[in-house]
Amino acid sequence: MAQKQKQGVGEPGEVGGAVATAQRGRPAGDHAAKRAELLDAAASVIAAEGYVKASMRRVAEHAGYTTGAVTYYFANKEDMVLALVLSRFDRYDAMVEAIRDTTDVRELLAQWFQLGKDVKFWPLMPELLTSVRSEPRIAEVIVTRYAKFRADYAAVLAAAQERGAIRDDIPADVLSDQLSAMGDGWALMYPVEPERFTPAHAKDLIDATLTLIAPR
Repeated sequence: MAQKQKQGVGEPGEVGGAVATAQRGRPAGDHAAKRAELLDAAASVIAAEGYVKASMRRVAEHAGYTTGAVTYYFANKEDMVLALVLSRFDRYDAMVEAIRDTTDVRELLAQWFQLGKDVKFWPLMPELLTSVRSEPRIAEVIVTRYAKFRADYAAVLAAAQERGAIRDDIPADVLSDQLSAMGDGWALMYPVEPERFTPAHAKDLIDATLTLIAPR
């Protein structure tokens, strides 16, 4: 594997089997891009090693920076994890926004399966959820953002009910909660048993869900 190079003088660390030169001080380059790079490193560390082991130092090693460079962007581990949680829920929001005009529930369900294939997304989410036991600020953000997602999802479902695309004898907010739980379950199991979720089986699951919510 090619050696990963970064400018600056620092102590070498192992990053994914390659030697990285840790960059001291503020990371050079675009601020938003470097912040996103560090969040990506945090996601990789948490997904692979667990929330407890995901220290600022470990994330810095993975990204090829010194710990001081990481603290330029995040004051502490809690701030870093909060930013990571928000970035993940931004992806939820984007899924809903993509179908807000069409109210295409099939497309939204298909997106859940796509998230399940993201090795840095779903293995990470259970770890973030376990952190709420000891991190009240993180718990508050997760509860607030998940409530927003379900409310936006419910609005899409209500619009689909109004045009007769799905059954209207169940309140949209109840359908939103139920469908969200189903999607979470699929995506959580995908990394565990990916061989079960073939494209054909994923289509069958989506078809079955749409049958359950079809107009009566």
